[in-house]
Amino acid sequence: MAVCVSSNLCHFKWRISFFVCALVFGVSYGEVRYVLPEEMKRGSVIGNVALDLGLQASELQARRARVVAEGTSQLCELDTASGNLLVSQRIDREELCAQASICILQFQLLLEDPLQAFSLVLDVADINDNSPVFATGNVKLDLVESTVLGRRFPLESAHDPDLGTNSIREYKLSHNDHFSLEMSTQINGNTYPELVLKRQLDREAKAEHVLEINGIDGGKPVRSGTAFIHINVLDVNDNVPVFSQNVYKASVPENSVIGTLITTLNATDLDEGIYGEITYSLSHLSDKMGGLIEVSPLTGEVRVAGVIDYEEASSHELGVQAKDGGGQASHCKLVIDVIDLNDNEPVIEIKSASANVAEDAKVGTMVALINIYDLDTGSSGRVTCSIPDNVPFKIFSEVKNYYMLVTDGVLDRELQSEYNITVTATDSGSPSLSSVKVITILVNDVNDNPPTFTHSQYNVNILENQPMGTLVMKLEAQDSDDGTNAKILYHISRETNSEVSSFLTINPDTGELFTSRLFDYEQSAHFQMKVAARDGGDPAFSTTCTVNVYIQDQNDNAPVILYPVQTSGFIAEDVVPIEAPKGYLITKVVAVDPDSGHNAWLSYRIIKATRSNLFMADLHTGEIRTLRTFTDEDETKHAIVVLVTDNGRESLSATATVSIRLSDGLPVLSELYEFVEETKGNDNDNLTLYLIIALSTVSFLLILLISGVFYFNLCRRSYVYRSNTSSLPVFPSTYCTSTLTDFSRCGTLLRDDRYDPFMTTGSWRGDFRFGSNTDTDTLKKRSAAYQKNTLRRLSTERPSLKVRAGPTHPCYVIK
Repeated sequence: MAVCVSSNLCHFKWRISFFVCALVFGVSYGEVRYVLPEEMKRGSVIGNVALDLGLQASELQARRARVVAEGTSQLCELDTASGNLLVSQRIDREELCAQASICILQFQLLLEDPLQAFSLVLDVADINDNSPVFATGNVKLDLVESTVLGRRFPLESAHDPDLGTNSIREYKLSHNDHFSLEMSTQINGNTYPELVLKRQLDREAKAEHVLEINGIDGGKPVRSGTAFIHINVLDVNDNVPVFSQNVYKASVPENSVIGTLITTLNATDLDEGIYGEITYSLSHLSDKMGGLIEVSPLTGEVRVAGVIDYEEASSHELGVQAKDGGGQASHCKLVIDVIDLNDNEPVIEIKSASANVAEDAKVGTMVALINIYDLDTGSSGRVTCSIPDNVPFKIFSEVKNYYMLVTDGVLDRELQSEYNITVTATDSGSPSLSSVKVITILVNDVNDNPPTFTHSQYNVNILENQPMGTLVMKLEAQDSDDGTNAKILYHISRETNSEVSSFLTINPDTGELFTSRLFDYEQSAHFQMKVAARDGGDPAFSTTCTVNVYIQDQNDNAPVILYPVQTSGFIAEDVVPIEAPKGYLITKVVAVDPDSGHNAWLSYRIIKATRSNLFMADLHTGEIRTLRTFTDEDETKHAIVVLVTDNGRESLSATATVSIRLSDGLPVLSELYEFVEETKGNDNDNLTLYLIIALSTVSFLLILLISGVFYFNLCRRSYVYRSNTSSLPVFPSTYCTSTLTDFSRCGTLLRDDRYDPFMTTGSWRGDFRFGSNTDTDTLKKRSAAYQKNTLRRLSTERPSLKVRAGPTHPCYVIK
């Protein structure tokens, strides 16, 4: 006897048509769907991904293409050389999808540089690789001999993991005279065999019947399974247990504790004694249900015996048997619905992440592809994803369960070189669950910052005559970039004058400046150059700074005697009246020092004279005056040796020989000695003035102060009255030719911004005037301009000084 169960053939053909349409649709929208049979050999070709996606096979290898699984093991792999998708592990549809009608495996094809994702869907088709199997190879039935004809005895169905035509198609019962086999349908549409009594049993004729039942599938080749039914004929037990319901329905929350009561079964038997004692048991338990549910044999209480997970199965349909002591049994169905709880946190998987991103990356550059899913269902399975607001990134989704992390602002490595981005996935359950994963993104440096010097201008002093290679200073520039972009090389800028650029050399690595020649303050007191710092980026950035080098004077020049002119074999004579009184100005030793500042301050003293008590030399001006009046005993000719020394740390000196001749016929000029008496008078007046000031009122002090300010302003503008120079002694033109009116770089008169010369009070009264051949106008103009410019500058810089050195090269000749 054979019973057919292949009613799902038309549904299977419809699904095949649907898969073909889905394949075409998937390719057109960035998704490729392949239908493949299970149990393919490893290395078998599923399909050519490159061809189906319109990509070049060489592009797959260049972009480091790979296939990643979504929530499953890696069952396939990509051959980047050919673009073929290959089977890498055993694909067993029954293991992957159990009894699901459609077995879909989701994969992602990821390509990097740039990052791109395609969806790959594998539809695993069933093959007839499993034989039907009965859970119990030997079925025992105890039937009373009075069992009515047509009585049905449900049998456990054979189990075949295959689907469609490959599953159970029919059952066959071995030939016998008493029983036939018929099919019955459960509420879920599944069929199962029932043994139907066709002829009255007679225990005395035959106490035991052994039947063979075969479960046959519809595959090619056909597979079958066999079980044996052992029927014991008992004496009359004419009542069977009866359940209060044909179908029991119950629900239980997932993750309920072991022992939780689900429902209670209830069956009754009108017989008494052993025939009325009922025991309960479960039948048709699958492998997954084994150990999850248990029933009390005596009370019929159904309780939780293991971990019930909604994600494994949302409902369970069980067969329940009530059997009395006489061996008769009845069956009913128990349907248990599992209530889903929010017991699964969202899963965050980083499918592809570019750990580094350039700081000049454009907005929208993708740095990571994230797969987020939740095993729960309904609102508990809806997931929202977020990242902090204070990072220049954003996250969004274009494909279900896949999120892209992209740049959303300007990146600056110098401000922040690393971002630890916290990705938070939260479901909509109650209470909601969330999971967190941190993605570290490193910002790669680009050369976007030029080097910077601490100052735009540097001033440095160096003594003249220093040996070549002397360290002048060390320049240092900073670059906020990193690596080679921050490596700085120094060089003298091309903006620097070619002659000046040869004065110094620079170490390109350290920025140290060294002298490359000997410096002479008398030749050049200051020069300026530009130094450039260039980083190692591509393209490179550079910046410049200005270095002002001031040459400091050393006392390396001895004083030079201008007057009296010292020539071999000839010394000019100065004639003085024999009636000259004490303090009479005879002549003046004029000397200059090419040095500057203190090194050029000159002192005069007589080191040798015909008579030691007759003449004196002014320490600061070099004026030669009489110490007393001449007598008849004094010689008419005198020779005086004057030592001129400078004020350097190791002073240098020169000597001048002055020849003086007394003359009886010369008139005595009052201008050359009146200052002595006048000075004494002025001293007394000053003393009286100080006494008056000390006793004056505040108003008188104010008037005196205003007068003083007005007086000094006139002095600065050279408006102070000077006596007529027509009566002054003449500086012979013989000793000062027109070429000596401008001495180039003579240090005593050279401009110096760091030292100030000082004159004694009233020294202008002892000046000489030049002969007619001397170009004094030029000297006066230069001297006036010098005083005007110098005094104006001193008024703001150093108010305590009276006079400051003037322009670059003027040289005073005393007049």
